[in-house]
Amino acid sequence: MKTSAMLDSLTSLALALPAFCFLFLSSCSGNTLTEKPVVAFEAKATTGEGSIWHPERKSLFWVDIEGKTLYEYLPGLETCNTWTFDRMVSTVVPETDSTVVVSLQNEIVRVNLLTGANEHVASIDDVAGTVRCNDGKCDPEGRLWVGTMGFGAPKGAGKLYTVTRDGVVTVKLDSVTISNGIVWTADKRFMYYNDTPTGKVARYKFDASTGNIEFDGIAVTLAEGTGSPDGMTIDRNGNLWVAQWGGYGVYCYNPQTGELLKKIELPAPNVASCAFGGENLDILYITTARAGLSESDLAKYPQSGSLFVCKPGAVGVKASKFTK
Repeated sequence: MKTSAMLDSLTSLALALPAFCFLFLSSCSGNTLTEKPVVAFEAKATTGEGSIWHPERKSLFWVDIEGKTLYEYLPGLETCNTWTFDRMVSTVVPETDSTVVVSLQNEIVRVNLLTGANEHVASIDDVAGTVRCNDGKCDPEGRLWVGTMGFGAPKGAGKLYTVTRDGVVTVKLDSVTISNGIVWTADKRFMYYNDTPTGKVARYKFDASTGNIEFDGIAVTLAEGTGSPDGMTIDRNGNLWVAQWGGYGVYCYNPQTGELLKKIELPAPNVASCAFGGENLDILYITTARAGLSESDLAKYPQSGSLFVCKPGAVGVKASKFTK
């Protein structure tokens, strides 16, 4: 039987989300709290990726890679603005109140959100059309980090790059298979990064002034049967929130110990990215994918490809803008 305090808590959570949403909390098992998010925006994205909160526009940007579409979710209206491209689009980062920077298959471009016009920033080597850009983010100094992967994900075909505003592209890691989630600690001393097929989140020492990195060990090893690491974000306590492809959820880890702290369970097998947003950065937005699912899978998990939302009991950090 629920106590008055518990009912008050649930009511507060419900009011904090859009009117059509309600967050259901299930029982705890050890240190792992399972929560069920709800759909913020129903979509049929082939691969919903690259979620990031734009601090000036107070909106959530994300992409459908194969759909060649950039989305801007407007929480107050519970709808999305969209921009389409002639190539795959894999990540997006904020720049100004009217521009974002996105990675297309083989190019970084600036998108004017008012006019829809694109401006070339830098070219990324697609190795004669055999690789494409994948996930990325800006570091605390404003450099864009973006990775690549080969079509069909051949081992070691990708790289991790930095891109600056003046178009300088620098290789930071070679022989990557599926370059994915990347975040930095608040003190700018460490970077966390995953190459999806490894099943691990690696830690690197990070020099903010130069952008140099040095491998510093494995922070998290995913448990067998929980999928593979995809997009990732970090909260104010330094914990990692990892979207796990094939893992039906977002998993929260302490990167100092590798301990699983919490799981956000979704009604979609392939979870691709997550980002904290909202006025207080206490709302977690989660993108999912239909890619890799059979017709029977899609019948069982029809909300795959949609954007989900919940309040996980944690607060995120402000996204870094493309400035350097």
